[in-house]
Amino acid sequence: MNADHFCYGEETKLAWEAGKLTADITEEQRKLTEADLVIFQFPMYWFTVPAIMKGWMDRVLTLGFAFTHEKRYSQGIFKDKKAMLSFTTGSQESMFSANGINGDMNVTLWPLQNGILHYCGFQVLAPQIFWAPSHVPSEARGTMLESWRTRMQGLLGENPLAFTPLDCFDGEKGYQLKPEVHEKHAAKEFGLTVGIHLGKALPPNNQMKAGV
Repeated sequence: MNADHFCYGEETKLAWEAGKLTADITEEQRKLTEADLVIFQFPMYWFTVPAIMKGWMDRVLTLGFAFTHEKRYSQGIFKDKKAMLSFTTGSQESMFSANGINGDMNVTLWPLQNGILHYCGFQVLAPQIFWAPSHVPSEARGTMLESWRTRMQGLLGENPLAFTPLDCFDGEKGYQLKPEVHEKHAAKEFGLTVGIHLGKALPPNNQMKAGV
């Protein structure tokens, strides 16, 4: 512990290593360790997860347990596990389109799916989105639930979303995309991902549908 320079990440790592995290956090970490698939179910709130779920992520996904400088993204600690987002929206699907007032849902999901789940190494499955269930007839809500029930039966066999592997970046040069990778995609119509777009058009449904 450094009393002169507090660093939350390092302090949680020390607490984790010493077994001094609170019991509720260690119990959640135990569940994660045992899980093959983690589903985050929530109502989308202000374009992200509700505060209570973000707090869970902040407290449970500690340095050392969920990631390290060496073990993150495609080489992350949870690379043998799968995770996904399942959520409801208050807005119609058309409002979350590339031309919609809320903007492209693929862009909205990038910080959650890449910056949290993929960062910890998870293989991220395509999200299950229930579009504006409070604004559709009960029959439509029933159809949503039935499609989710059907999908859940084969979740572990699904291919994950596509992310650019960590070894495509040069760690000695600020983790910039390696020149040979950049050159390989120079003539292509779309960027690599929503985030690593190379100044090109975003690849269609990069954060919404499984990779090839």
